[in-house]
Amino acid sequence: MRCSSLVRHLCLIIAATSCATAATPAPQPGDAALAQALADPARPAEEIALDPLRKPAELIAFAGLRPGDRVADFMSGNGYFTRIFSRVVGSTGRVYAFLPAQQLANCSPRETLGTRGLEHDSRYPNVQVLIDAADRFTAPEPLDVVWMSLGYHDLHDSFMKPLDIAALNSAVYRALKPGGVYLIVDHVASPGSGLRDTETLHRIDPESLRAEVTAAGFVLEAQSAVLRNGADSHTLKVFDPAIRHRTDQLVFRFRKPG
Repeated sequence: MRCSSLVRHLCLIIAATSCATAATPAPQPGDAALAQALADPARPAEEIALDPLRKPAELIAFAGLRPGDRVADFMSGNGYFTRIFSRVVGSTGRVYAFLPAQQLANCSPRETLGTRGLEHDSRYPNVQVLIDAADRFTAPEPLDVVWMSLGYHDLHDSFMKPLDIAALNSAVYRALKPGGVYLIVDHVASPGSGLRDTETLHRIDPESLRAEVTAAGFVLEAQSAVLRNGADSHTLKVFDPAIRHRTDQLVFRFRKPG
């Protein structure tokens, strides 16, 4: 009985210690840089206002982006994440804001104006804008992270044609270092809908996305529920005021095997 009581006592101590550790995680190398990035006074006010909804701190921590990293912001649009990445990776890191040639040719210039404005912005000297066909994506050096936020579904739409999605994911695979991360955030479509809603509702079935990316050799390492919204019916267009900025969103962290 004494041995049994001792075992129970030790288990209680271990459990209490584990709980205390979980409640106060050790600071990570990128924590200070991330806090400074979000407080950057050069960020547009309208972008800062979206932080509570887009949750950049949680997403960047999930991706594991750190000072000194090389990251590509694929379909960087208005530069929301590009600006934050610039501060996170710092002077020893590099950010490549990638704009697909198909998007530039077929969409309003307003969609990419924010990124184009970073080309000669002295406040973000570690940012370089890259332009090429989406499925010819490459970077000047091996990357730690390729980031695609709310744009993967667009790759299947008419304005992005011609585009070989398998070639694109393979290009991302080649651009990453062994062990590199491919982080994808996108609007969720109804289960089993496949690619049906990419052009109409701007949503994608998570299973279809997963199948396409893993076919290139990536491993789906983890998912985050930080942007999930169970109240989203998956039937509204993502620009509908009733759901705008509050859609149910997948967050997949794929990794290139090391």
